[in-house]
Amino acid sequence: MTFRARLTLVATLAVALAVVLASGVTYLAVRSQLRGQVDGALRSRLQAVSYRVGPGVLRIRLPDLPLGGASGYAQLVNAGGSSALPEGAQIVLPVTERVRAVAAGRQPAFFEDAVVAGLHVRILTARIGPGLAVQLARPLDEVDRSLHRLGLALILLTLGGVALAGGTGWLVARASVAPVRRLTRATEYVIATGDLTSRIEVLGSDELSRLATSFNTMLGVLEVSINTQRQLVADASHELRTPLASIRTNVEVLSRGDGLSGDERRQLLQDVVSQLQELTALIGDLVELARGTERHLQPEDVRLDEIVERTLQQVRRRSPAVQFTASIEPTLVRGDPSRLARAVGNLLDNAAKWSPTEEDVLVTLRAGELEVRDHGPGIDPADLPFIFDRFYRSPSARGLPGSGLGLAIVRQVAESHGGSVSAESAPNGGAVFRLRLPAVPIAPARC
Repeated sequence: MTFRARLTLVATLAVALAVVLASGVTYLAVRSQLRGQVDGALRSRLQAVSYRVGPGVLRIRLPDLPLGGASGYAQLVNAGGSSALPEGAQIVLPVTERVRAVAAGRQPAFFEDAVVAGLHVRILTARIGPGLAVQLARPLDEVDRSLHRLGLALILLTLGGVALAGGTGWLVARASVAPVRRLTRATEYVIATGDLTSRIEVLGSDELSRLATSFNTMLGVLEVSINTQRQLVADASHELRTPLASIRTNVEVLSRGDGLSGDERRQLLQDVVSQLQELTALIGDLVELARGTERHLQPEDVRLDEIVERTLQQVRRRSPAVQFTASIEPTLVRGDPSRLARAVGNLLDNAAKWSPTEEDVLVTLRAGELEVRDHGPGIDPADLPFIFDRFYRSPSARGLPGSGLGLAIVRQVAESHGGSVSAESAPNGGAVFRLRLPAVPIAPARC
């Protein structure tokens, strides 16, 4: 069963239940009122009954009743169960043990329904004297006809209300699920075509509209992610083509081997090894960038000062000619230790690559901000907006080793940790890079 059908069914059943309950209450209320009027009329006629006892004679005056008519019937009953009818009366009311008990004074007056000579009547039995009771009856045919007409009208009203509720519920359900239908069509279109640029028209601000907005947001995120991946693959293919072509050329020359001296062969082998190292570094950077697009960061408390100190030792071993001066304060952040170490290492390697050996690289960590200052040529203003882009290499850097991904990885790591990275040229020469991360207060050591 579709959602629209279920919604229509629920609305119809709810209205049907309400109409049935209202009709039932109305019917019972009218029935009670009509029967109450009959009972009131019988009580009024009971007040008109009078009797007088003389020597051997009992005189009783009954209310003025057109005997056999619609107004009612009457009869007297004694404690023995014998009954007396008015002159000309043809209908005898039933005399039960309960009626005799009323005549004997053992039972209070009561009302009852009975069918007498094919007529549905309402009977009031009441004691009017010692050992004597009177039975007054009134036909209920008019009441029954009224209740029948009322019941038929209520049934028709109920059926009409249910039909109207069903139609209205169907229209409401159709309007309610319209955003769901648009969402379904958009999803099927995206699945069939792979076109992530399509969007759902959002009308209103209800829950379904917010669902459509969330779906549009998801499509936008997927579009950006896939475009980023495509661009990464395209850039990587372009960057991998050069070292692979160079390796292929050198291997082909080595495979022919004719006319090569030992020094030339060793030089070609060294070139191949160097190109393989460059290719390995490039692949490692690509893997790191791919990790950054997966959005599966599981943060933990990390001592950033310990990462900086450990990474600084590694960079010093890789670049022994470069001097580093460090001022590091205890700093706690939330993040991935390996990715943070990669970002710090890229900043320090970049500074070591550009800084002259006679000048120190200044490393400062304070309040969640890592500052790395070198004394190299600085950053050309034309290059400054692009230095954190993937595979971007300034004209002056194209002769140096590197893939052009190091600073892009730094920015990616910073943003995935809720931080940022910036670069500028220092006033006295060189460049200053600042990596900012949200710091977490360090709990005091327990004594």
